[in-house]
Amino acid sequence: MNLFDPISEARGGEVEETLFERPGLRILRIVSRGEKSPPGFWYDAAEGEWVVVLKGAARLLFEDEREPRTLLPGDFVAIAPHRRHRVEWTDPDEPTIWLAVYYP
Repeated sequence: MNLFDPISEARGGEVEETLFERPGLRILRIVSRGEKSPPGFWYDAAEGEWVVVLKGAARLLFEDEREPRTLLPGDFVAIAPHRRHRVEWTDPDEPTIWLAVYYP
């Protein structure tokens, strides 16, 4: 498998694929096509997350920050457990490919 392998358009919506999993570690490829968090929704995960944008673009908003962060290819962020955040925008014109690493 290649991180840039296409994902069938027929699947529609955001797609998450587990690439590797072991106790205490999960690595996912996420492909977004203009998706964003629903109004009022905040991620509040019990595990930590390290995420990098490989292709496309996105904006993340953290509850404790005033302005969203724009992420372009190569940009990454570490998200501590229970740090509330949301996806404000992903590029609607091209797929945004994320690599997400989850850990305790």
